Amino acid sequence: MAEGDTILRAARRIEAAIGGEKIEVSTPSPRGRATRVQQLDGGTLERVDARGKHLLLRFGDLTLHSHLGMSGSWHVYPRGAVWASKPAGAAWVVLRGEKSEAVQFGGPTLRLLRTEALRRDPALSRLGPDILAADFEAEAVARSLRAHPHRSLGDALLDQTLVAGIGNIFKSEACFAARLDPWQTIGELTDEQLGRVLDAAHDLMRDAVEHGRHARAVYRRAGQPCLTCGTRIASRGQGDANRTTYWCPRCQSASSAS
Repeated sequence: MAEGDTILRAARRIEAAIGGEKIEVSTPSPRGRATRVQQLDGGTLERVDARGKHLLLRFGDLTLHSHLGMSGSWHVYPRGAVWASKPAGAAWVVLRGEKSEAVQFGGPTLRLLRTEALRRDPALSRLGPDILAADFEAEAVARSLRAHPHRSLGDALLDQTLVAGIGNIFKSEACFAARLDPWQTIGELTDEQLGRVLDAAHDLMRDAVEHGRHARAVYRRAGQPCLTCGTRIASRGQGDANRTTYWCPRCQSASSAS
């Protein structure tokens, strides 16, 4: 699933390519036509915002809301270029500017909203603080986590109503960077430890936005030696969604986390 860093990079690319321009809209896929996004044709893309895992393309009174889920993606191409990586009919929406075009392929969500209704929208109003926001405060989110003392750390970090933008990759990588056991409950952790893992997630994801994702310490390295201590990386499904968590049993043991 696209995490907050991917969405913020997409927002920056799209705004740099076609922001401030009058946009021509096409919807090659029937899924795209069902959104009535053609109403945006001829409108000006004023700005593009990332909010956790959600992308908001602002056209004055209307906003295009995109959520990519597990399989969706946004691409930016020179206008009229051949899409070598995707078939033309797979595009949900194409937003064409003067020299560039932004294209969404797949994903569970593409919908048109009244901009004035964004604050009341159920999918957006319940989001917690954005992990990548410039004014992100780990202490405030830690206080929110405290309301769920029996939830495991790894599971709580994926709850978008508590903190928006963290996905399975950075859940695992932040817990490793903070040397915390993702299976410990919130109630077992100190305020300093909660702040540490949230700061780690923020810093790792900010670095990924600026430089791209680096080599991973634990994610999808199950059975391989830990890069720090040599212990084999473990993995197991966690939470109601059974999302796989990766961790080092030695570096992240509860007894060693301090």
